Amino acid sequence: MRVRRVRQHVNPLAKKYQTPANPIEWGKVYPQLNQPLHLDIGSARGRFLLSMAQLETNWNFLGLEIREPLVIDANKLREELGLINLHYLFCNVNNSVSSLLSSLPNKSLQRVTIQFPDPWFKNRHAKRRVVQPELVAELANYLAPGGTVFLQSDIKFVAEEMCDRFTEHPAFVKQHAEEWLAENPLPVSTEREEYVLSRGEPVYRALFTRVSS
Repeated sequence: MRVRRVRQHVNPLAKKYQTPANPIEWGKVYPQLNQPLHLDIGSARGRFLLSMAQLETNWNFLGLEIREPLVIDANKLREELGLINLHYLFCNVNNSVSSLLSSLPNKSLQRVTIQFPDPWFKNRHAKRRVVQPELVAELANYLAPGGTVFLQSDIKFVAEEMCDRFTEHPAFVKQHAEEWLAENPLPVSTEREEYVLSRGEPVYRALFTRVSS
């Protein structure tokens, strides 16, 4: 498939992204709806989930991405490969997560990944970063007890901010004593992670667990 060129940065606060996604009839998306769900926020071209879905066929995978052309291409590739446990959706996760997750079977969401999100370096753009306190609270509402959130970035202040926001919420506990995980606990790396490591640069990783209420 020809690689589509799209804008690297999309302002989630722009007017065109303020309409929340419509609720989904998940039974029409996943034939095995009772399987645990892995949610990848900011799935980009979807290659990470594409590999995960083929490795872990007993899980369902959902990628959320704000750049619609990437979602269209990712779903085309999914269809070509016949993967029935994988789906991508175009949305702004910061105003759509509740409308999407509220219709899922109870406790089906068991794993969340947020990997290499747009850093939005300027302080005046901080509200454009994906991990806001409101998103953490919504994930706490729908992630099953014992479920995990895996975070990583090659920008240290972004990783620290994401960790701070999950640490501040009482529903989440960091799984490791060290500041950062030395290795990725998942069997698949993102394209960005592979690129950063190939340059000998650090990746800042953390893993959180959703504790029981």
